[in-house]
Order: sequence, then structure tokens, then C-alpha cells
Amino acid sequence: MTVSVTTPRNGSQQSSPSKGGPSKDAPKPSSKPAVRFNLVQYLKDVRAEATRVTWPTRRNTLVTTGAVLAMAALTSVFFFVVDQVIGLGVRELFGVGG
Repeated sequence: MTVSVTTPRNGSQQSSPSKGGPSKDAPKPSSKPAVRFNLVQYLKDVRAEATRVTWPTRRNTLVTTGAVLAMAALTSVFFFVVDQVIGLGVRELFGVGG
């Protein structure tokens, strides 16, 4: 079986009809001009966006941090107790472990 590939003038590739039409890997012509990255404009936009952010107060941050630490401590105690209970059950059931 032979497959022929033709290259049209616009640069996109197209396979022969025996393959089912245009190739899915062929680049598509772009109608948009290439956009270049402008670092200075990006930094200006970042600064403008940062001024619109509603920042939490110090008290808000401390309260939230305390709540997170308390929940982490409670969770660790809970899983420690569950682990000890499961370990006790395995030791009693199978007679293994310390």
C-alpha cells in the first residue's frame, strides 16, 4: 500500500484520500497575529490587580490560623486513637505484634 502526501502552498499538509482526508497533525493557518510577551505591561497589570485584592486583617489571619492548627491537632489525635484501637484488635486477633 502506498500513501502519497501533498503539500499545498499555504504550508498545511494533507494526506491522500486513501487515509481519510486532511491530516489531524497538520498545522492550521492562524488568522491572528503573533502576540509577544511584554514584561513591563505584565508587571503593571499585576500591581493594579494587587491593589484590588481585599486583604484579611491581622486578627482575621490569626483566628483562621489558630482554627487550622486546632483542627490539625484534633485530627492527629483522632487518627492516633483509631490506629491504637486497630493495632490492639490485630494483636488480639492474630497474636502478632508487640
